[in-house]
Amino acid sequence: MPLDSVKSRPWKSTTKKTPVLWKITPLFAEWITTQSNPFWTTTILTPTSTVLELGCGISGLIALALSPKITHYIATDQEYVHRLLRSNLETNAPSQHPRSKAGSHRKPSKHGPNNNKTAQKPTPNITFTTLDWETDDPALLKDSIANNDGNTGREDRGFDVLISCDCIYNEALIAPFVRTCADVCRLRAVYGAEKELGEGEMRPTVCVIAQQQRSPEVFEAWLRETMRVFRVWRVGDEVLGGKLASGSGYLVHVLVLKDGDL
Repeated sequence: MPLDSVKSRPWKSTTKKTPVLWKITPLFAEWITTQSNPFWTTTILTPTSTVLELGCGISGLIALALSPKITHYIATDQEYVHRLLRSNLETNAPSQHPRSKAGSHRKPSKHGPNNNKTAQKPTPNITFTTLDWETDDPALLKDSIANNDGNTGREDRGFDVLISCDCIYNEALIAPFVRTCADVCRLRAVYGAEKELGEGEMRPTVCVIAQQQRSPEVFEAWLRETMRVFRVWRVGDEVLGGKLASGSGYLVHVLVLKDGDL
């Protein structure tokens, strides 16, 4: 899908103006969907992948760009983004997807059933579900697609890739964000460099964290907290290309949960 063809409904507010897109979002969406991207050439991403996004916002741009190339995409955020996100997904969704049909869905809460049900139009293989980083259980996320694609989610509740685009902009978000990333990764086993995958075993979840550089203090606090439980790599300029490279004001990091942090 050409990114410049995506139509987005504006966010209406009586008190302030809220941007539909973070500046990094279209650049990251273009980069992650390029077939020469190492995530594709090393088969971390494949047509059978299931991807989770934290803090998807209202545009759905990354979901719309990446979902045609994979099996399923779960976009998560607070409930208040749901209506406009759903509208944007429906406006830009192709008429049919070859793999599955899945609509927006609220996952069962560990705090009890959610009785606020709303009829949903079918959309392609993108599912929205709420995820509170402080209270919700990531192990329930795949329940949101269990009834749509025939997968009960019991054999593998994990994800191939976790994506986050510009979700960390103050220190209060750091601890719950990192904890949620770690909890998602713990849904699959952690493998050391010396251990090969056995038959039927799933690869560990790879996190891709894209950020706009704002406060050095916030970034350094995020990095310290992240390095406690993750192995961290900064993606180099030769991989990112000019739009996301050094001097652009953006950073992309790859995280894998450390051995022993199950």
